[in-house]
Amino acid sequence: MAAETDEPLVVVGAGLAGGSAAVTLREEGFAGRIVLIGREPGIPFGRPPLSKTYLRSEEDLDGWYVKPSSWYEEHGIERLVGPSVVEIDPLAHSLTLDSGHVLGYDRVLIATGGRLRRLEIPGAELAGIHYLRTVADCNAIKQEVQAGGRHAAVVGMGFIGCEVAASLRQLGVRVTAVFPGRAPLERVLGGEVGAAIAAIHRANDVDLVTGGRIAAFEGSERVATAVTTEGRRVACDFVVVGAGIEPEVPAFVGASVALSNGVLVDERCLASHTDVYAAGDVANQLHPLFGRVRVEHFNNAEKQGRAAARSMLGATAPYDYVHTFWSDQYEHKLEYAGHATNWDRFVVRGSLEERQLIGFYLREGELQAAVGLDRGGDPELDEHCEMAACARLVDQRARPAPAQLADDAADLWSLVR
Repeated sequence: MAAETDEPLVVVGAGLAGGSAAVTLREEGFAGRIVLIGREPGIPFGRPPLSKTYLRSEEDLDGWYVKPSSWYEEHGIERLVGPSVVEIDPLAHSLTLDSGHVLGYDRVLIATGGRLRRLEIPGAELAGIHYLRTVADCNAIKQEVQAGGRHAAVVGMGFIGCEVAASLRQLGVRVTAVFPGRAPLERVLGGEVGAAIAAIHRANDVDLVTGGRIAAFEGSERVATAVTTEGRRVACDFVVVGAGIEPEVPAFVGASVALSNGVLVDERCLASHTDVYAAGDVANQLHPLFGRVRVEHFNNAEKQGRAAARSMLGATAPYDYVHTFWSDQYEHKLEYAGHATNWDRFVVRGSLEERQLIGFYLREGELQAAVGLDRGGDPELDEHCEMAACARLVDQRARPAPAQLADDAADLWSLVR
């Protein structure tokens, strides 16, 4: 373990990655000062329920906290809630808050997450247009439903858009979803699985406006219509925009830190300057298996935050987690293991028509990733399930025969070395 110093270990960003890192620093035996800086009120937590169960008022957030509020004080972690870090000086080993206060550090972890992409179009300032990132954002959408909002326009059908659309339908709200692709999640999961997701939403009476982009919002003080670039007018009581996020990169002064689509870090989550680390949505890591990758999912934020903390304490093991994530939409469960941005073959085990399958993404014969739709289990919870076997095959850079992958009679675990 790294030696303790007079200056603290500082974690900038108090979301899931930052909170997990701060907790790990203490749990791994570091006895010195730990400072956790976050703008959002409240304690670090996981965001998945904001688009699902919390939005539908089916659960609170207690089960998603990294630790209860009292834990931080009991374990001597200093929480600075509200201030923003305006600049970091790696040479001086200091950072400056928006209050003007300068805080020295021994090592710093950047876990600032991402900022929402906001639409810059006419009418974007109207009341009733919502984005989803924080608890306050979610509560505002819940208030729209409680106030009798009957028809929502959802802009974008990535994971947030899909999950919000599903939750709103489950709450009895009519939904029209406008997005630029041919099918929801097509860019991440491909056309075949995207078509299955589209069928699920249509079966739940979501009006999908494919190939559409919003050109303007109209209304008197409050949004009443979303207008597409093709001229279609979507009447609505409120809007939820799911246009994704961009990495929230702090300003560096005094010395440069390599940046590209986030903070560039190596296998150990170390940035290009000594004693600067990054984890979570803001970290663009050189992954031992996948190469340069920035991942925006819950499982990665939790695990990478912990791994970065151990690196700050002197651990030399690479962060080589085989990424997994999940999505709940209506009664359907999607699980994913691996990382595939391009592939030349997609193999199905099960049935696309029945929307119960495992899909395999191969590139030049090597398995890059797998997706399970209402099949395969959760690889994080069941180490013996089919999707856990898929994760192992990805980790081994396996080159299974496509016929074996497609054959329901062939045990996937028999393909694992």
